[in-house]
Amino acid sequence: MIRRTVASPRGGLRCDERGGVAAEFAVTLPAVLLVLALAIGAVAAQAQRVLLQDAVADAARLLARGEDAGRVARAVTDAVPQAHTESASEGERVCMSASAPVRLFGATTITIAARACALSGGL
Repeated sequence: MIRRTVASPRGGLRCDERGGVAAEFAVTLPAVLLVLALAIGAVAAQAQRVLLQDAVADAARLLARGEDAGRVARAVTDAVPQAHTESASEGERVCMSASAPVRLFGATTITIAARACALSGGL
């Protein structure tokens, strides 16, 4: 903020603070934009996670009904490309898990994961 002392028309001196708001705006704008970008990236990553969770739940039900493992894996990768799937039998349950990379801001990548189980032979 630039302060200049100028003569007042009524006599005496007063501080001139022209440009102070513009300077404060210029300082805070990058921080606000960074927080906004982080928030948008977090929402996008969470949306991908919800898609992956839904696809894994559907895949677990398909696997429990006896569908082909290749078709089950395609059901997940159709919803979330680049997803890696694994299936396992745990007693009466068939469980499916998947993970997928999510790119944030073009350079940073995080991995999201989801898991779901269904009763074997279930409808």
